[in-house]
Amino acid sequence: MAQVKVFHDKTGNTLVVWFGNPEDEYEVEETGDEVLLMKDKNGKVIGFEKLNFISAASEPVRVAFKKFAI
Repeated sequence: MAQVKVFHDKTGNTLVVWFGNPEDEYEVEETGDEVLLMKDKNGKVIGFEKLNFISAASEPVRVAFKKFAI
């Protein structure tokens, strides 16, 4: 089963989501929308970071997943 890792840094106002192995990060691409894409050696996106992410009030960040049939 694949793992998704989500990190919210309240001090730095960032949200980082990994759906690949963070140790495989080879390059980072800036999208221009305050989003950074982390890629492996093959150019496959394995995670992203959203800059200036501020969650509502003091509530924890909630994450939901939906499985799609392929």
